Amino acid sequence: QSCLSRQQLLAAIRQMQQLLKGQETRFSEGLRAVRSRLSTIHASLAKAAPEPPAAACPALQAPADGRKFGTKYLVDHEVHFACEPGFQLLGSSTRICQANGSWTGQEARCAEIRECSSSPCQNGGTCLEGLSNFKCLCPPQWTGTTCQYQAQTAPPAWSVTDDPAFSRQPRCAQVAQTQQCSCDPGFHMTGTASNGICQDLNECEVYRQQGGPRLCAHVCVNIPGSFRCSCPAGYVLLGDGKSCEDIDECSLSQDNCTGGSTCINTGGGFQCVTPQCPPAAGNVSYVKTSPFQCERNPCPMESRSCHQAPKTISFHYLPLPSKLQTPAPLFRMATAAAPGRPGPDSLRFGIAGGNERGHFVVQRSDRHTGELLLLQSLRGPRTVHVDVDMAEYLDRAFQAKHLSKITLFVSAYEF
Repeated sequence: QSCLSRQQLLAAIRQMQQLLKGQETRFSEGLRAVRSRLSTIHASLAKAAPEPPAAACPALQAPADGRKFGTKYLVDHEVHFACEPGFQLLGSSTRICQANGSWTGQEARCAEIRECSSSPCQNGGTCLEGLSNFKCLCPPQWTGTTCQYQAQTAPPAWSVTDDPAFSRQPRCAQVAQTQQCSCDPGFHMTGTASNGICQDLNECEVYRQQGGPRLCAHVCVNIPGSFRCSCPAGYVLLGDGKSCEDIDECSLSQDNCTGGSTCINTGGGFQCVTPQCPPAAGNVSYVKTSPFQCERNPCPMESRSCHQAPKTISFHYLPLPSKLQTPAPLFRMATAAAPGRPGPDSLRFGIAGGNERGHFVVQRSDRHTGELLLLQSLRGPRTVHVDVDMAEYLDRAFQAKHLSKITLFVSAYEF
């Protein structure tokens, strides 16, 4: 009985082992299935999720009177800013694009440097604003960059000493047992501390002697404590107080041209012109078709010289400032075909006459246009004549010539 019981126990144990082995196999297969399912879901999710786009920031502009360096506006890119001479940067000189699409720092601005606004000149000195710094014009007994050191010198040559209208009494105050005196802007102190007087500062002379910026386009006039600009006859002072603009006497009917002549405005004045066609010569004669154009009368068929003469003569009047910067385009000539007739297929331009031919050149600007250029600057006042002709060709055969008679009225002034 004990032997049977042992065999039954062994059989039961083997049966239990088989059962456990089957359970283990099914558990491993289930675990593999779960892993495979998770892997499939992860791959599909990774594939479906798009790559996040590279973030960018809004475009930045260069500040007025300044410059910008850097053209990329993506994340982590930098843009730098700088100001022109005479201006200082307000805001951030460098800005970086952040991942949230905004820039670091503050908007860059360029503000004009006005050193004199802080009144840096001491002891009655006059502050002059420069391009990127200031200069103190000190009274005779003071020296240094801000007139901070005492010195005894004679009155400078640019002070006005012989006119009582250009003198003021100084403003004095008792400070710590010593008398401190100062002058109004535009004046400087002369004399001793106990017997000083405020003399006008001649700004016109100071700027002329020290090579500073030009105060006036034409003439600087010194007045007590300041200066003013004046313009020559025929010009008016502009709102900036220094520039001069020509008065157009013709459009304002301020000319005295008679009925047979035409008013041409010039720098500082006007000219009355009456263009005349050339007198008849041989078979060539002209008729005036407008105040500024003459046309040739029909030529006899056999007259070669008549066909070679200009078919049209036009008159042009140009005002120019003195010492105009060169090269400068002055005038253009162009051709136009008559309706129903083929236009020329080539043009030739040349300078046909004048009293200053060496100052000019004619060049082709496109297929049907020529341009007169001023190569050497002209100093006024003077009147310069230059004649430009344009010859038309069709299939290399001469067709017609046109003459432009140009008169330049060069002003005495550079404005």
